[in-house]
Amino acid sequence: MTDQPRQRETRRRAQTRRRLIDAAREVFSEHSIRDTPVELICETAGFSRGAFYSNFDTKEDLFLAVYEEEMSLRIQKTRTIVNDVLVEGVADRESLHEAIVKVGTACAESLIADHNWYMLVTEFRAHALRDPQLRKRAGESLEHLTDSIAELLHEALDRLNLRLVVDTRDAVRALTSVYEAQLEHAAFTGTSATSKPLFTQIFPRMVQSFIEPGDPA
Repeated sequence: MTDQPRQRETRRRAQTRRRLIDAAREVFSEHSIRDTPVELICETAGFSRGAFYSNFDTKEDLFLAVYEEEMSLRIQKTRTIVNDVLVEGVADRESLHEAIVKVGTACAESLIADHNWYMLVTEFRAHALRDPQLRKRAGESLEHLTDSIAELLHEALDRLNLRLVVDTRDAVRALTSVYEAQLEHAAFTGTSATSKPLFTQIFPRMVQSFIEPGDPA
């Protein structure tokens, strides 16, 4: 195969994958992962089952691709939020507290924009824990997400001449656990997940307990 036909085939495959991911995002949100037949994904994307199985092994494999893309987009959005907040500068402890509140609240608004997303992720994780091969891939994806958030947190603190007194990834896991507990509570009780105390008191206090001034410039 010459370069030109090979490039066309690569583009065509990428376009097929793109349409399947977009279709899956739509139908999973409406029907859940378990209740979505492969045929519906294919019908929504405008492809045959053959096109599906030439790109993904299972529905869960496809959801993992949706998940990784969604997390990448949210990391990018969070980075923009952090940069916008830090442009204003942080002069003292009080303004640091305010900056953390602004970042936490802004991130929460984007994370909770789609209530179904939390339910889909919870469903996927439960299934992945029972499937050794999928569990390994899901675990790698989760670690990649943790690393990305840790990198962002480290960069933000470095700009403020602050440093963590605990491992960056451990700090991310602790903050994520508190946030996911809030999402779980909201899902079961039907209350708002954007709890004011969480983002005005708990998160800022947790973050500030993890940090100290960095080395003098």
